Amino acid sequence: MGLGVRAAPFTYVAHALAVAAAAMVLVWCIHFRGGLAFEATNKNLIFNVHPVLMLIGYIILGSEAIMVYKVLPTWKHDTTKLIHLILHAIALVFGAVGIYCAFKFHNESGIANLYSLHSWLGIGTICLYGIQSTKIYNTFIELGSFIVVVDICPWIFGFVAFFFPRASPSLRKGVLPWHILFGLFVYILALATAELGFLEKLTFLQSSGLDKYGAEAFLVNFTALIVVLFGASVVVAAVSPARVEEPHEYAPIPES
Repeated sequence: MGLGVRAAPFTYVAHALAVAAAAMVLVWCIHFRGGLAFEATNKNLIFNVHPVLMLIGYIILGSEAIMVYKVLPTWKHDTTKLIHLILHAIALVFGAVGIYCAFKFHNESGIANLYSLHSWLGIGTICLYGIQSTKIYNTFIELGSFIVVVDICPWIFGFVAFFFPRASPSLRKGVLPWHILFGLFVYILALATAELGFLEKLTFLQSSGLDKYGAEAFLVNFTALIVVLFGASVVVAAVSPARVEEPHEYAPIPES
C-alpha cells in the first residue's frame, strides 16, 4: 500500500508537530498545572507526569520508531531495525511509568481506578504494545508443507522474529505485513486513547470551574488537535515509500 509519494515530507511535518505537541503538553502541565513530581503533597503534580510521559515518551518515541525506516532510508537495515526496536522498548517503559503515575495519583487521592473508556483503552493498548505476552492474534503462514502459527505480542514478536534469534527470510517476509498492520492498529489505538485522555481531563477541569474559553482550555484542545495531525503524518509516512520507485513496503528483508 502506498500513495505514490515519498515519505520524507511527511516525516518532516511529523517531527515539527511532535516538537509542538511536546512543548504544549509541558506548558500545560508545568505552567498551568503547577509542575511535575513523583512524590508530592499536591497529588495533582503526580498526575501531571502521566500526560507528559504518555505523549512525549510513549506516542512520540513510538512514532519515531515507526518512521525510522523512512527517516534513515540509506542506513543499513540491521542498524535501523535495532533503532526501531530500542525506541519501541523505551516508549514502552515510558508508557508503563506514565500509567503507574496515573494509578498512584488515583490511589493517593482516593479516586477509583479503571472506570473510564480512556483507562480501559490505555491498559489494553499498552498490553498490546508489548508488556503482556498474551494471545493477540494468529497468523497462519504456509511454508512448503508446514503451517506456522505466530501467536505472540508485537514487541516480543518483533524482537524474536526480526532481531534475535531471527526467523528465516521467507518467514519474515510472510509475517512482515501482519507485523506492520498490527503495529499501525495499536499506534492508532494509542492516539485515540490520548485524545480521550485530553477530553476526560479537560471535562473534569471545566466541571471544577475552569473557564471553558480560557487560555488553558484552548491550549489543551489545540494540543489534542496537533496530536491528531501528528498521528496522521506518521501513518502516511509509514505507508509511503522512502523512494517513489521502491515498492510500497515498510522495509525490504534480505534473503541472507
